[in-house]
Amino acid sequence: MLNSSSTRRRAGLVAITAAALLGVCGCQAPVNIENADVPAWKEKVLPGAGGVVLEDSGKILNRDPLVKESPAIPAGSYTLTMACDGGGKAYFAVSSGGNKIADAAAACNGSLDVVKVKVPVTGTLSISTSSVDAPLIFAYQVVSAAA
Repeated sequence: MLNSSSTRRRAGLVAITAAALLGVCGCQAPVNIENADVPAWKEKVLPGAGGVVLEDSGKILNRDPLVKESPAIPAGSYTLTMACDGGGKAYFAVSSGGNKIADAAAACNGSLDVVKVKVPVTGTLSISTSSVDAPLIFAYQVVSAAA
């Protein structure tokens, strides 16, 4: 038979052990973005599409924007599909012929964000990707809306 003193002692020990285990689990480091396999992640989160005119993926390890260009994109309607992971948001500034035509953002939770983009004239299409929430991984693709 247990007396109330030993029962309380055991209950306290169980509570302390549980708290310690929860503390250890809560202190695990998040996924290491620097070592992330971006191509494998991109393949999982971004749908395969025909008619891609511009795409990119990578890691933003600091707040410096990453710019990608594609020359001679015909005027027309396009769909920009974006994803990022790691926390926060990634921002995508879309320019055509040196003029900004759209700003978009994606929540970094692995889900897709989609915006329509109207390219007014045939020329160079440029996308500058940045984040104040670095480090993170990102991927995007621009597809003709007619595709």
